[in-house]
Amino acid sequence: MAAHGATVVNTSRLCGCKGIRSCLLCEQGQTEAKESRAVHHFIYDAEEKCAVSKDGDASWFALPGVLLWEDFISAEEEAELVSHMDQSTWNLSQSGRRKQDFGPKVNFKKKKVRVGHFTGLPAQSCKLVERMHQEQSLKDFSPVEQCNLDYSPERGAHIDPHLDDTWLWGERLVTVNMLSDTTLTLSLQQGEAELHVAVPLPRRSLLVLSGPVRHTWKHAILRAHISQRRVCSTFRELSAEFLPGGAQAELGSQLLRTALTFTGVPL
Repeated sequence: MAAHGATVVNTSRLCGCKGIRSCLLCEQGQTEAKESRAVHHFIYDAEEKCAVSKDGDASWFALPGVLLWEDFISAEEEAELVSHMDQSTWNLSQSGRRKQDFGPKVNFKKKKVRVGHFTGLPAQSCKLVERMHQEQSLKDFSPVEQCNLDYSPERGAHIDPHLDDTWLWGERLVTVNMLSDTTLTLSLQQGEAELHVAVPLPRRSLLVLSGPVRHTWKHAILRAHISQRRVCSTFRELSAEFLPGGAQAELGSQLLRTALTFTGVPL
């Protein structure tokens, strides 16, 4: 019971963390879990498209499926995009992040999609999608969902290693990185050890994950790699089930028509 006159702060209302997710607001007094398995560290070489060892040896391996487009947007475009985001409400999300969603309501466990109040991607993203199409591997990229995320070091913001859904979301994950440089960490368990590949993400760059790094390697943004505010926009396309010839092609067509009106407001 609180002492008379004391203020009781419910930290669950100050952050959006659930389950095993956490941020600095809800970790006070907790002890950090120690890494139990051996980790071998590599860094991604964008020119050679391979992972090079950081452990002092000469080992390396090819890592297809990572596309990095530096200076995808200009400084002026970055400022305009973030300004538009900041004029809308940022909702609390897990692990110290804030978010804005432009997409259908989805229950991944029950595999249900509701168009609901989805009004499309934001107007500012139209020119970004058009620019993506200049890259050969993105010529047919038609995003149906956009998620803006805001990372702050004061909140201990990060995102744990994970694989994105493959029932609804398709082959390519496309992210525009804004306001600060950061690092994407790819991880893959191999027996009793793990491989970690650090993928440097310069400010204003675009990153595409596909193939093995989309389906096999988990990806994360570690807390240690958020030194100042970082904002990103991640775009997702539909899986084959929702495209022509798929079991839910009609719903997929409706979602795409809505998404590409570029008249959306965050949900």
